[in-house]
Amino acid sequence: MKTIIPSEVSIPILHQYLISSVAPRPICFASTINSDGVPNLAPFSFFNVFSANPPVLIFAPNNSGRTGEPKHTFLNVKQVKEVVINIINHDLLEKMNLAAAPWEYGVSEFEKAGFTPLDSTLVKPYRVKECPVQIECEVMEIKELGVGGGAGNLVICKVLAIHVSEDVLNEEGKIDQKKMNLVGRLGGSWYSKADDSALFELKQPMETTIGFDKLPENARNSHVLTANDLGRLAALKEYPPKELIEKIKSMNLQNVHEFAKNSIESGDLDRALAAFIVE
Repeated sequence: MKTIIPSEVSIPILHQYLISSVAPRPICFASTINSDGVPNLAPFSFFNVFSANPPVLIFAPNNSGRTGEPKHTFLNVKQVKEVVINIINHDLLEKMNLAAAPWEYGVSEFEKAGFTPLDSTLVKPYRVKECPVQIECEVMEIKELGVGGGAGNLVICKVLAIHVSEDVLNEEGKIDQKKMNLVGRLGGSWYSKADDSALFELKQPMETTIGFDKLPENARNSHVLTANDLGRLAALKEYPPKELIEKIKSMNLQNVHEFAKNSIESGDLDRALAAFIVE
């Protein structure tokens, strides 16, 4: 395994390892305004939600890796401590990319990228009309993490209002992830698309389970089962009933591991675990 020590490689090389490993990342399409009232619009993928109580989002308009200069968004939020975080989907990706060009300070990316400014309800920066979700925020804190090219600047934002298009809501009034058609940022020029074919559900266990350490040793050491297979077995809440174990024992299986693998793929986890118990 290759080991990278940050102090021993250049910033561009380190940056590539970081953004290619920590991915896909959500995209913050940040709308800000300077003290002269000139709007700015720019995308950032160092972004996420960090709290619901209070509701807090954080994004980082890092200094340019090419010039070392601060991003216009960063200059703006220091002047007017408000921002609208607009959420980008696949339908808007190419236009959003235009806003990432190095336009001169004071140039409106709304015009250059062809987006429609929409008055906000509680803050001065405009919302992006075309975006399915627009989040009005006040800037709680700005934390500069370093100096020079690639240095991070955390913008900690408190959510004041969330505007959601009816087009992406389900019948219960909640956001439908399939309708959102979100995109994520990866390393280099790569993006990922969270469309219907790429989505899957994995519910978080809300109570204790068997746990990996309590699986039979032959299951834990299996060369047939994957890490995900073992995770599914370990997520069972209890061991299979004795009746099923006795039934599997009477089958005199010739290849327990293949039998268990097939049972897992068919969704019969109790049957798979029982096979390892009787091997």
